[in-house]
Amino acid sequence: MTDAGSGHTRRIPRFIAVGAAAALVHWGVVTAIVQTVHWHPLVANVLGWIVALQVSFFGHHRMTFEGHGVPLWRSASRFSAISAGGFVINELAYAAMLRWTDQSYQVSLVIVLLGVAVLTYLLSSRWAFIARSQE
Repeated sequence: MTDAGSGHTRRIPRFIAVGAAAALVHWGVVTAIVQTVHWHPLVANVLGWIVALQVSFFGHHRMTFEGHGVPLWRSASRFSAISAGGFVINELAYAAMLRWTDQSYQVSLVIVLLGVAVLTYLLSSRWAFIARSQE
């Protein structure tokens, strides 16, 4: 990693930009599927995550953590593991919100996506995009 203070200062705005793009894709896919194909939001959420994972990984790999020196296959496998864990949390929280709140499925998904984003940043910056020599 670069020096900790300036590294995070540069990364956080990039992480927010990439994460916002991925979240918008995720939300858009879910909304489109629910409204056009009439899938249940939890089922559509799976496809939304799969599509957004591509946007998120490549954006973080090339922008947020640029110059990290981690081979593509290693950072992809680590990031996918982080994302899959985040998705489990996402799906459980989303199911709870759909069941126990009066929020629309779209608002509930936004809330859940924001919550999982913090966890994703922390794990990505400390594991997925750290070269072996820095571990």
